[in-house]
Amino acid sequence: MPLVANTDLPTFERLKKDGETILPADFALEQEIRELHIGLLNMMPDKALQATERQFFRLIGESNQIAQFYVHPFTLDALERSPEGKAHVDSYYSTFDQIKEQGLDALIITGANVAEKNLADEIFWQPLGEVVDWAYENVTSTLCSCLATHAVLQYQYDQKRTRLKTGKRWGVYAHRVTDQKHPLVAGVNTRFDVPHSRFNEVFRDQFLDSGLQVLAESEIAGVHLAVSPDGFRQVFFQGHPEYDAISLLKEYKREVGNYIRHEIEAYPPFPEHYFSSQIQAILDEYQEHVVIARDKGDEAPAFPEHLIISKLDNTWHDTAEAVINNWIGKVYQVTNQDRRLPFMDHVDPENPLGL
Repeated sequence: MPLVANTDLPTFERLKKDGETILPADFALEQEIRELHIGLLNMMPDKALQATERQFFRLIGESNQIAQFYVHPFTLDALERSPEGKAHVDSYYSTFDQIKEQGLDALIITGANVAEKNLADEIFWQPLGEVVDWAYENVTSTLCSCLATHAVLQYQYDQKRTRLKTGKRWGVYAHRVTDQKHPLVAGVNTRFDVPHSRFNEVFRDQFLDSGLQVLAESEIAGVHLAVSPDGFRQVFFQGHPEYDAISLLKEYKREVGNYIRHEIEAYPPFPEHYFSSQIQAILDEYQEHVVIARDKGDEAPAFPEHLIISKLDNTWHDTAEAVINNWIGKVYQVTNQDRRLPFMDHVDPENPLGL
């Protein structure tokens, strides 16, 4: 069912132009269909703030459950914002106090940029912990993405991430479902791709030592999908299934820009298993021109994005959509009609899925 444009957030209009179905708020109110209210704690920096909105809004809106989806973005005051970013947040985002007052059926927590080796030293650590604690007691299920997964595993399970010795885990990797009977992976391909982009990892043994259940993992990229011991209250993504087809290209372009500006000395490698041989040939030729221009102190040529975008393949979105669809479906089944009531007081909180 479609998203409801419950605010003037520009993301709704952008998604509508992309072909997504968006219901006007007044029309939605006339329909006798149950609502689901999903929070999006968006901790991404300003440059990725609205792109992250669109990615998660799109996945939610493509779910086919019988419900109208009201998505409520909010962020943390501790995160530094530019004047433009702050204006966007002030205009379109709720405050955490408003979120608590109104209640949620489900919550998604995005990743964030980090500056400290220990996540507990980050400026967002304490306010994020407050959200996690509140959600654990008051929200049917919380889905954590990438950095949020690392933060919650450290905050609630005392499992710290480890810096990868091989450098950045960057690319699109094949994964396998490890428990085909779990409702979150029902109907999902047994092998599927997921993009990853991170320097750190929480390893399989750490998930298992905490009593968490691993549902999908990669021989190269490690665990992607895991759930809390009760099977549902917390869902963990270590990859980025929400990414658009161009997301890794944008990251690669940014790294090339860092090289051009002498912010890094080594030319960035390609994201693994992402670019076709044809795209790599285009980018290899571009690299030759960039290196020559950089050595001479000349202006670098424009990045050949227009030659590449139409040739990119998205090999992960359908599986991401299926997992989110399953997640929202279970939220719908076990959440009270009145989301302001205590957490799932009509089901066993230790086994909400009846597994």
